[in-house]
Amino acid sequence: MDSGDDTGSAYNSQVESAAVDARTFAMAFDASPTPMVVTDPRLADNPIVWVNDAFVDLTGYSRSELEGRNCRMLQGPESDRRAIEIIRDAMKRQASLEVELRNYRKDGTSFWNAMTITPVRNEHGELVYYYAAQADMTEKHALELAMKGTNDELARQVNEQTADLRAALEQKTALLHEVDHRVKNNLQVISSLVLLKARRTPQGEARDALQGMAERIGALSMVHRMLYSAGDVTRFNLEEFADDFMSDLTAGIDPERTAVSAEIEPISLPAAIAAPLALMLHELATNAVRHAFPDERGGRITISARRCETGLRVLIEDDGIGLKAGKPNPAGFGCSLVEMVVKQLRGVITWHDPVPGTRVEIVIPLQQDAPTGSASASAGRAS
Repeated sequence: MDSGDDTGSAYNSQVESAAVDARTFAMAFDASPTPMVVTDPRLADNPIVWVNDAFVDLTGYSRSELEGRNCRMLQGPESDRRAIEIIRDAMKRQASLEVELRNYRKDGTSFWNAMTITPVRNEHGELVYYYAAQADMTEKHALELAMKGTNDELARQVNEQTADLRAALEQKTALLHEVDHRVKNNLQVISSLVLLKARRTPQGEARDALQGMAERIGALSMVHRMLYSAGDVTRFNLEEFADDFMSDLTAGIDPERTAVSAEIEPISLPAAIAAPLALMLHELATNAVRHAFPDERGGRITISARRCETGLRVLIEDDGIGLKAGKPNPAGFGCSLVEMVVKQLRGVITWHDPVPGTRVEIVIPLQQDAPTGSASASAGRAS
């Protein structure tokens, strides 16, 4: 046998081997559990030219009913027009794509068809087929729909519970505002009664004590008036609080003789400390007004409050005669009251006696629980 015969035998062996490989691939695709279909874009309307058994089982059509027809035969009334346009556009561009489309079986039942469509080209790069591997995603969509229904129901329940909580909170807020309003009115009545008694009491320690008590009750009334008008029943703005306090403090002061100024940061504080804080500021400020400038002496009082590393730092200063030069008042208990309130607030108070004047420095820790003890019952929020 010459070399020509050897070459021909080799070629025939390659052809036979290629044919065997093709048949092997065809048998593998036929037996695959993945539905597969091949269409021929060179023929009119790009018809189906091959399907495997899994595709036949998926659609319910026989091979003879499928071959020669376009895949649009599986579309129906609920097939997404947008997805169909995406398929058409990809085929115009001869591009691969992945898409899900609602298709219909022969018996009319629908299923969600996930398709991976791939153009197949020959050795010259020419488009000869479209190959599509498919999967039934109906159960996945049913699960998604069930989960959506569950999520919608959960969202509805959450919205209902949120609405109930909001209504309960609004009711509680309205109740607390009403409590503040009533406490304010009651304290104003008590303050008026005490003042009335003071006016009918002869001048002396008893009358001074009654007037002082009426003013302290008035300071507490001012707190509940402010809390009643505030939007948040749990906290208050220190700057707004100070504005009300300063208005009450300076109402009866001659501004030509005594100047009172305040530098207050807009700090949000727990409503529970509003009453003790008001008592403390009232006691220190009114004491400065009354005792720092005797004999028609003029002067200045400065009140400041700002954050510090340990909490809230309050400073009350005057340029009056000072602590040591003041007249002792055996019946007075202002200093004791201030120290009691500062202790109640878990703070620290420091008395300074510069020359001239008096300086009181108070540091109160923030982010604390409501004040405890007997004093908080009278100074805290009514509930």
